[in-house]
This record gives sequence, structure tokens and C-alpha cells, in this order.
Amino acid sequence: QVQLVESGGGLVQAGGSLRLSCAASGRTFRSYAMGWFRQAPGKEREFVARITWIGGSTYYADSEKGRFTISRDNAKNTVYLQMNSLKPEDTAVYYCGAQPLGSANVSLSTAYTYWGQGTQVTVSS
Repeated sequence: QVQLVESGGGLVQAGGSLRLSCAASGRTFRSYAMGWFRQAPGKEREFVARITWIGGSTYYADSEKGRFTISRDNAKNTVYLQMNSLKPEDTAVYYCGAQPLGSANVSLSTAYTYWGQGTQVTVSS
């Protein structure tokens, strides 16, 4: 079992920044890669970024490259998503997910086994 708890969401003006956190726990969580997804009302869950605990290998959705940065702190068992130059279209619930290492499709939400409860990000224009 892996438990994930997101935090750091909130209301921010366009052009602002937020840093989301995802605290992981459980006996086997390091056997998983960690991903950030987001889901806006009426839309499907969308891949944002992914990172591995060992080695810190990262992968991003093309649309967020340059604005979002995923990182991890192994000592704190926490993954972060730094979001800069936020736009109103970034408004969504952001979820942290855990994907078994070796999974073929890192950007597919169905390939992730565990999820956090989500944190709301609202960007005003």
C-alpha cells in the first residue's frame, strides 16, 4: 500500500506561482514512480509530469515544459510540482499518483495504481 497526500493548492493570479507537495508513505512507495496529473471540470485527467525516486529521472507533458518543474526530496519522501507563469487554463484539481516502475506508458492515468485526494488550483485572470 502507498499513501499519498497532496498540499499547496490555492488561489493565485495569472502570472503567479505555486508549489504543490505530495507526501508519500507506505512500505513500498519507492518501487513506484510519482506523477502529477490535473483534472478540470468536465475534462479527463491530464498528465503533467513524472519523476522517479531513484535517480530523479523526469518526464513532462509538452504543454508544461518550461513552466512546471517536478522534483523530489528523498529525505522527506515528498515530491513537488513548482508551477510558474500560471494561466487561467491551469485551473484544475491536481493529483499525485504512484506508478509501478517499468510501466510502459508514463502519461496514462490508468497506469497509476495509487492516488492522493487532490488539491485545488485556481488561477484568476
